[in-house]
Amino acid sequence: MKKAIVYVLMAMMMTVSVTAWARTAKDDVMTRQSDGTYVVNTTTLCADVEGYRGTTPLKVYIKSGKVVKVEALRNQETPKYFVRVKQQMLDKWNGKKVQKAEKMQVDAVTGATFSSEAVKQNVRAALHYYQKHKK
Repeated sequence: MKKAIVYVLMAMMMTVSVTAWARTAKDDVMTRQSDGTYVVNTTTLCADVEGYRGTTPLKVYIKSGKVVKVEALRNQETPKYFVRVKQQMLDKWNGKKVQKAEKMQVDAVTGATFSSEAVKQNVRAALHYYQKHKK
């Protein structure tokens, strides 16, 4: 009888521990910095979105409902062309309200169309994720 009570109590403690851990588990897609800036990392969010030579993950920084910056992460795109994407595209969303930025029609960079399209999909996915998961 005492063993059964001990087992039940242990099971209850484990359930409470797992539930508490699940509530505090860190989101691998979006984090919030101490200054209130949300950072959405599209590495796992857009794992199926590919540019010319592979995925084009980004970090999208959002503060007070506006895009602060879009930062390219390591990728396999042709450096010569992706530099142009970074220079000509990534700042297009800066300062825009998330709702407006999500609907923007940003032109692709000539010669880097696949990379450009992948970047646009990553940004839209990041903004959409932010809208659904911000606290």
